[in-house]
Amino acid sequence: MSEAWQLLLQPLTAEHVAEILTWHYEPPYDLYDMSIGPADAIVLSEAMDYFLQPAYHFQAMIRQPMGELAAFCSFGEDGQVSGGDYSAEAVDIGMGVHPQYTGRGLGVMFAGAAINFALKTFNPPRLRVTIAEFNRRAQKVWQRHGFVPVQRFEARYGKRPFIIFMKKMG
Repeated sequence: MSEAWQLLLQPLTAEHVAEILTWHYEPPYDLYDMSIGPADAIVLSEAMDYFLQPAYHFQAMIRQPMGELAAFCSFGEDGQVSGGDYSAEAVDIGMGVHPQYTGRGLGVMFAGAAINFALKTFNPPRLRVTIAEFNRRAQKVWQRHGFVPVQRFEARYGKRPFIIFMKKMG
């Protein structure tokens, strides 16, 4: 059953990053956990340095009117996985959804908000997402938005299989 929400995208803050580090997913989605335990000062500092880099354009996806962090997304190199071919000009989208909102039919809404932001902000010739091969839920979401698989590869680190999906714009 799908719920209708409004999502507001705004730049990720240090408070958002600290919250994201507490998110834990059920297997096999635990691959997406950002932290293996309580965030100590070093883990938190490294996460802040990464997530707050302007080049990655991280955005918080805020559920309205509650004002709560429901997901986050990035635009650029953060969405790439080592081992894939990223030579085609495109804006890469990365995304993380709060565990309480996964598997509830909300993915199309989250992806749509990220796509709309990318189109307004970057006006790219193509959009691209890289998804772990096992994550059929995410693959279906992006395919519903017109993305097609263009490459399968094994990540250089972790040796997991991934699929790159692309959508031409205009």
